[in-house]
Amino acid sequence: MAKSSTVKVVEHSKVSPPPNSAPPTVLPLTFLDIPWLFFSPSQPLSFYEYPHSTSHFLSATLPNLKHSLSLALQHFFPFAGNLVLSPAGSKKPHIVYNEGDSVSLTVAESSGDFSYLTSNHARDVNGFYPLVPQLATASVAADTQVEVVPLLAVQVTVFADCGICIGLAYHHVVADGRTFNNFIKTWALLCAHGCSLPVDSFPSYHRSVIKDEHGLEEIFLKELWKRKSSRKMVLGPEAQVDLPGMVRATFVMSLVHMERIKNWIVVQCKTKNQPQPVHLSAYVLTCAFVWVCLVKAKMQRGGSENYCYSRGEDPIHFGFIAGGMTRFDFPVPATYFGNCVGFARSTATRNELTGEDGIIAAANVIGGTIRRLDKEMCGGAEKWVSEWEVMLGSAIHITVSGSPKLDLYETDFGWRRPKKIEDISIDKMRSISLVESREEKGGMEVGLALPAGQMDAFKNLFVQELKALQ
Repeated sequence: MAKSSTVKVVEHSKVSPPPNSAPPTVLPLTFLDIPWLFFSPSQPLSFYEYPHSTSHFLSATLPNLKHSLSLALQHFFPFAGNLVLSPAGSKKPHIVYNEGDSVSLTVAESSGDFSYLTSNHARDVNGFYPLVPQLATASVAADTQVEVVPLLAVQVTVFADCGICIGLAYHHVVADGRTFNNFIKTWALLCAHGCSLPVDSFPSYHRSVIKDEHGLEEIFLKELWKRKSSRKMVLGPEAQVDLPGMVRATFVMSLVHMERIKNWIVVQCKTKNQPQPVHLSAYVLTCAFVWVCLVKAKMQRGGSENYCYSRGEDPIHFGFIAGGMTRFDFPVPATYFGNCVGFARSTATRNELTGEDGIIAAANVIGGTIRRLDKEMCGGAEKWVSEWEVMLGSAIHITVSGSPKLDLYETDFGWRRPKKIEDISIDKMRSISLVESREEKGGMEVGLALPAGQMDAFKNLFVQELKALQ
């Protein structure tokens, strides 16, 4: 267990694009943005080795970090803007940027153990919260009841002579992981090299490329107005978690592990004369294996959750976000700014997931969902919000945050690659985080936040189940 530590705020500031460098802009939300109004902010942390003092950081590094952030915001200016929400039933939501809008930047110093926080073993979740920036809440105009919601906050925390943590908090409604990753990598490139950006890398703000061919905007706006009227915006209750008893850990799924799982599935299906799952990608193999281990761990050490698993035919949901760049019927440029993703949900029963062929059952339903999305991304999209509300409101569900396709470990601010990446928002969402492996191309890092007893059970199952597949 790490010793108690303190985080001291050194500076608060606001960072804007350079004066008159970004045009005042109003971006209407598309049908792909609106569902993200029903989710809490994302909270990624990136840790970097930095063997210098706090005073050296403040004098030698911070000015360039601020300047490069300003230059990045010149091109990705909506992050400095605000979400504007009118009263229920009136104007469609917009993202608005005006001259002088800014991003909150906090600089802090931590006495914490950098090595402990950047390890893979189980660590107290509470040690990470002081590293997450406070994203300002909405302000409401008294006369019009219009809500103005800041979209991004940044915190840079220095661990003297050890490292730096860049903490971010942002509303997903402004951008999907691809867009946000493009922004952060642009900031990092400008910080490390100070070079100008090629024109073809500038974000595209043409919302007209997103074609609402199924009338989804109207459906999602009705859901928005209903939720605003009831003052219940976030989908499902955030998990009632006992933060003092929770730990977070990272499990590495190597290429050898994935191949072992795949070979076991193939052999089992041949032996039993069963068809193989339709989509045995690295993503499906990893998700299927982790899903099964998680369900078994919760059954073993679920505590008050055990009653949820008492009936073998009860559905257990697995939710994930599917990229739409190559799946939609309309072309979307790679530099499009906004959300271009859809919502997916797979379901299996407890008996299916905990049976002898649980991994196969999990791979079947996840792979089948992906195959359906490949054929018709918007098939059943009118139920995205309602299905996810049912899932997130259920006692038994798991969702995935992040994507191993984003190459987050290639984000270099001039201090080389990150030492560790964490997603703090999974703590209350019953989510797992997925990023690419830092050490092996093609591998994955799986992040979990669980009660300590469940984490012990999961760790044992992860090791034992992989060994049993040999």
